[in-house]
Amino acid sequence: MTQHYLSRAQFGERIGVKPASLGRYKLPEPDAMIGDVRGWLPDTIDTWHAARPGKGAGAGRKPKPRDNHAGLSE
Repeated sequence: MTQHYLSRAQFGERIGVKPASLGRYKLPEPDAMIGDVRGWLPDTIDTWHAARPGKGAGAGRKPKPRDNHAGLSE
């Protein structure tokens, strides 16, 4: 049986981002290398994607308190 690996473009399509955006992510190790071309199994991508943090770094930070008196003269 032939194993089917997904390319970088297919990786991006599978998680809903453009391939150029993948450079911002720490991708999982590829399941296969053909020369310098990486390939991932669909299960590898799905597992990695499910474990990714939510809305990015700082998404859980509380906003800084606002100074409600700023700009008001006494």
